[in-house]
Amino acid sequence: MRKFFIVLAVSLLGLGVNGQTTLLFTGDILLDRGVRQHINRKGADALFTRGIDSLFFSAQAVVGNLECPATTIVAPVQKRYIFRAEPTWLAVLRKHGFTHLNLANNHSIDQGREGLVDTWRNVQRAGLVPIGAGTTMQAAAQPVLLCSSPRKVWLLASLRLSLENYAYLPDRPCVSQEPMEKLLSRIQQLKKKDPSCVVIVSLHWGGEHTLQPVPQQRVEAHRIINAGADALICHHTHTLQTVEDYQGKKIYYSIGNFIFDQRSPLNTPACIVKMTVTPKTTTTETILISSGLAPIIKDNFLSKIKDN
Repeated sequence: MRKFFIVLAVSLLGLGVNGQTTLLFTGDILLDRGVRQHINRKGADALFTRGIDSLFFSAQAVVGNLECPATTIVAPVQKRYIFRAEPTWLAVLRKHGFTHLNLANNHSIDQGREGLVDTWRNVQRAGLVPIGAGTTMQAAAQPVLLCSSPRKVWLLASLRLSLENYAYLPDRPCVSQEPMEKLLSRIQQLKKKDPSCVVIVSLHWGGEHTLQPVPQQRVEAHRIINAGADALICHHTHTLQTVEDYQGKKIYYSIGNFIFDQRSPLNTPACIVKMTVTPKTTTTETILISSGLAPIIKDNFLSKIKDN
């Protein structure tokens, strides 16, 4: 328990060990449907294994994509798949090591704008940092500082899909959906202000249940790297897609699910991206996992996925 609180304190300060910082990024987290049933039977702590806990507690920041609003507000929008999680479950995510939750996805608005705002507040109340949502588009698109030592690491999150039956109203509560040119400008501004900083871009995009990005995604990913981003770590397809090395920077087109109720052989392979930042270098590693109701590290080893 003493070790847990020491790691927690270090994480909140954004400080690394021996002059380096470790950041972890996971894919989609669903806390409804089959996962809700699992929680009701065994409790939310049953979503985590010792291996995952050990990995998460070794990092200074752990970022996940929350694929559902966490609110008591029930105001479902007109769409095919509608999710909602209980706000009390967010504290369990924090207890097991998560520090940041991305809301820039196509399910954060499943319970309307009020549900989105309530989710944002509930994430904060649970001791986590919400990313990619706000009371306006300008607020939602702001970069979030993941750590400040040994260098500043910024995360920009953006939904690149059209929302079902949800009007684009940038002056009202929404998720980050700015045009690509604006996203590129934000990256350039961060790098101009602090050339030594690390900029990570997380996009929610791509075709569901596919294993390869489409050509347009590759074009946009290359533009983002050319603008100054140090890595792209993306999700939405519910599959593990290939990793591209472009200009010496990694593009993870989709890292798959993390906690989800999809159990097909297509949907269970996934990964956690481990990023290590030192005063002069930034490296990434791919930790293969089997996603599901309780994700497990696959064979307990690190492996890289080749670009096909």
